Amino acid sequence: MSEIVWFPVGADEVALLRDGKRAFPEMLGAIERAEHEVLLEMYWISPDTCGLRFLDALTSAARRGVRVRVVYDAIGSLGITPAFFAKLIQYGGQVYEFHALFPVRNALTTGAFERRDHRKLLVVDGLVGFTGGINLSRQWLPVEDGGEGWRDDMIAARGPIAQELRTLFYDTWRRTSGALPPADVKALPRKRGARTWVLANTPTRAFGPVRQSMRSKRRSVRREYLVRIERARHNIDIANSYFVPNRSVRGALFRAAARGVRVRVLVPERGDVPIVQFAVEALFERLVTGGIEIYTLPSRVLHAKTAIIDDSFATIGSYNLDERSWTKNMELNLAVEDGAFATHVRGWFEHDCASAHRVEIDAWRTRSYPRRAMEWFAYGLRRLW
Repeated sequence: MSEIVWFPVGADEVALLRDGKRAFPEMLGAIERAEHEVLLEMYWISPDTCGLRFLDALTSAARRGVRVRVVYDAIGSLGITPAFFAKLIQYGGQVYEFHALFPVRNALTTGAFERRDHRKLLVVDGLVGFTGGINLSRQWLPVEDGGEGWRDDMIAARGPIAQELRTLFYDTWRRTSGALPPADVKALPRKRGARTWVLANTPTRAFGPVRQSMRSKRRSVRREYLVRIERARHNIDIANSYFVPNRSVRGALFRAAARGVRVRVLVPERGDVPIVQFAVEALFERLVTGGIEIYTLPSRVLHAKTAIIDDSFATIGSYNLDERSWTKNMELNLAVEDGAFATHVRGWFEHDCASAHRVEIDAWRTRSYPRRAMEWFAYGLRRLW
């Protein structure tokens, strides 16, 4: 296991955590060292070896008097029952389900089935925070630990930025539980004030569509992607598990390639959701002929949502460049404007590309017509996933 490297960025420090093999020990260690508060907002928690490890750590923290609060998504964590958290609650932990599906009338009247909390967030003592694409499930455990070893990224952050992550958690907490946040939670500033900042898709009302308010537009993940792509001068490197960008994002990438920017996109060779994988592949020919290099990662499922632009900017989080992340999900990315960190992240992107297969247009065009039909059928359903 390579050593985790922390990069100073203004008053903050950030570190790239590749895969569950590196992320889980850091996250569990932070919970075990907690003195005051542990906040967990997670799309997917499984009642398996991985989920139980985190449950034990959270319960131990609650037993020693730490305030423990958990929000999990009803669809993402479909295997979870109330009994799973019983001991944590017994010791004072508080747990809420985001957009519960039962009773059924809740889902029908609030649109809960469509509006999901896709964030992966852990904040400890307001001092350290973690976010990225990794969920608490055995798919992210190393193979040697009985997992599937999915390829994914998390970012750890220490310093004032942890308070912004804490604020974001308590916004979800208020919407879900109805309880007011602690008095020391500050509102998220309209503009970023540092070189490490939070990007988020946040609904304007608790159970309504995910629309960006005037306050949150400056924090929009999609807006930041578009602005950075339009300003890129040298390189755009994107690793994204469900890469089905809409016309505006594709147009920005094509314009970047036309002005000489090297644009590379890394996607899974075999994704975890077949219909989404077909939709991803439906765009390959259009992207490659538009000057974009496409690489597919074999062997392991790629689940990362990471981008590096001009070796000066990097973003890591839960946001997929697809319709659902844009219009339906609550998402969270951390953005970092720092040359050393961006270069470090791109070095690992290069490492992944070295073991990936580049899509060559002549070979790609030889695929069967039934496969092409499946691709365009899946792409046609992209707004319904």
